[in-house]
Amino acid sequence: MAFVIGLPCVDVKDRACVDECPTDSIYEGARSLYIHPDECFECGACEVVCPVQAISYVEDLSSAPDNGRFFTEILPGRDAPLGSPCGAAAVGPLDADTVMVAALPPQSPPDRPLPRKKPHGGGCSCDGGPRDPS
Repeated sequence: MAFVIGLPCVDVKDRACVDECPTDSIYEGARSLYIHPDECFECGACEVVCPVQAISYVEDLSSAPDNGRFFTEILPGRDAPLGSPCGAAAVGPLDADTVMVAALPPQSPPDRPLPRKKPHGGGCSCDGGPRDPS
């Protein structure tokens, strides 16, 4: 089980999720952001603030394998898999994306400024409460 960032993020990279993530587990690729499945502790803080609703919780990572490939595969622009560096801030932006994201045509920006959602209101594992699956 994990949070993943989907196609609505491609060419947007708003970074509200990065700012909200308490575990620094959201990495920046050339065109998209990626959540490290082993570093994320599934608090949901990122999902709440995403202005394009690109972040979702998946029960089975095999249903969203592209996110994981960013960390486990050698990608164009990299000579080794990223692995688990334990924090995106130390790595910084990377000039690489998964093959699927890199192959996409440029995505149109939103027609209007991205709305800002309020940060999560508690009840998740990052503040000691259970994760609300709804």
